[in-house]
Amino acid sequence: MDCVFCTLIREDSARWVFRGPVVCALAPLDALAPGHTLVIPRSHHADLFDTPADVLAEMMTQVQRIAEAMRSVLGAGGVNILSASGPGSQQSVPHLHVHVVPRRPGDGFSTWPSGRSGQRVDGDPVNRLAEAVADR
Repeated sequence: MDCVFCTLIREDSARWVFRGPVVCALAPLDALAPGHTLVIPRSHHADLFDTPADVLAEMMTQVQRIAEAMRSVLGAGGVNILSASGPGSQQSVPHLHVHVVPRRPGDGFSTWPSGRSGQRVDGDPVNRLAEAVADR
């Protein structure tokens, strides 16, 4: 079974903001704000963890282009860049996607978590991450 984003790309059935050889950008069906855009890779990658670095780099290049257009054309005061990767993150579609949401003061919503995680890990998580990153 094909994923929804792969189907949209194959059937050319979205409202496209941008279509490039590696990355596409489209309007979601239920936009959080006028101009809300999804940036997706053309090739199927379930999440951040299985997406090649060159594809991620191109995605972020297009995220920046779209954010700049939101500021200049739509008058956005800023943007939120949102993405979820993996089943523990509430990822809604198993095809990597980045939401670029134009924001204005007083727009009526918040994207920052309102609480703190109850999760705990052994040891110092900052030191553990620093060691893992240094080993790669």
